Amino acid sequence: MREQARRWLARFFEEPLARLLKALHLGPNAVTLLGLAVTAAAGHLASRGQLLAAGLVFLAASAMDMLDGALARLTGKASKFGAALDSVSDRLAEAILLLGLLVLYLRSEDHWGAILAFATMVASFMVSYIRARGEGLGVAMRESGLFTRTERVIVMVAGLLTGWVTVALAIVLVASIGSAAQRMYHLWRATRE
Repeated sequence: MREQARRWLARFFEEPLARLLKALHLGPNAVTLLGLAVTAAAGHLASRGQLLAAGLVFLAASAMDMLDGALARLTGKASKFGAALDSVSDRLAEAILLLGLLVLYLRSEDHWGAILAFATMVASFMVSYIRARGEGLGVAMRESGLFTRTERVIVMVAGLLTGWVTVALAIVLVASIGSAAQRMYHLWRATRE
């Protein structure tokens, strides 16, 4: 099912928009950085308590994040640096949005909400870090971990759009801890042989 959804998105969303971006003479790295700037706007809106607007802007930024890879393949500009820039941008985007929510909770003196936002940031970073570290050790990590960045983004967008941000953060926190544990177990098994 996940693969079918991915093919559908590529055919009806990524490829047509990548062709449009190519016609506008935008490069994949520019799209990556533009998506990060749009995420910064979403983080600012979240910090001000404008959650619906933050959700819509974050959704647009996440859509742009899907397009940089499609544009790189279409234009033949795929590069190792572009892949690294995309990964770094993804981590920064998550941090920016969660920082916006942390600021919101601190402003409203919701200390539990602030702790939840911070813990969610740490847990989501651990999922990505364990994968990167495992791959750096030569262990195939792509298929490990059930709750990846895509799922984190979907849950956070849904939380922002519905106003159930605390619920979304709790889901992302628990699922990220589980996914990090899965990846650590996978890495442990792969490296003990």
